[in-house]
Amino acid sequence: IMPEINTDHPDEQQVQLLAEMCILINENDNKIGAVTKKNCHLNENIKKGLLHRALSVFLFNTENKLLLQQRSDAKITFPCCFTNTCCNHPLSNPENGALGVRQGAQRWLKAELGIPLAEVTPEEINYLTRIHYKAQQDSIWGEHEIDYILFVRKNVTLNPDPKEIKKLKELWEKSS
Repeated sequence: IMPEINTDHPDEQQVQLLAEMCILINENDNKIGAVTKKNCHLNENIKKGLLHRALSVFLFNTENKLLLQQRSDAKITFPCCFTNTCCNHPLSNPENGALGVRQGAQRWLKAELGIPLAEVTPEEINYLTRIHYKAQQDSIWGEHEIDYILFVRKNVTLNPDPKEIKKLKELWEKSS
């Protein structure tokens, strides 16, 4: 049974995405199984220690401006929050190593931002580190993940999906 979602009319695309299979891991980031995206993000499971693999992409253009996004109102988890360029999950499949994370990043750059697959190849997605991240959104939803931090520096074509992204913003620091 799907728990109450904090919108009057949940977006069908977002509900369907909750059925995707994510990579269930232990604290050492070793794959121990697969679980739905919905079950990854329920606080009741997070309290039991459920941990999954995630990815966060930081996309800079050639002027070193970082692209940030504000999540759509339609998002079930953390709607309207500002976040890095793109964050989501690699899918659970036989190839779940570093290439799988990069392919997941490429997939989500396309799905969320409309960046054509050929514009950002897995080889152009640079792994920086992993972080252990935990956050509670409300009484139902939260995050508990080991997040692969990925950087891309490239000018790209953007066509954001309004069901994923409310607004885009570029940030940069001027050198002193």
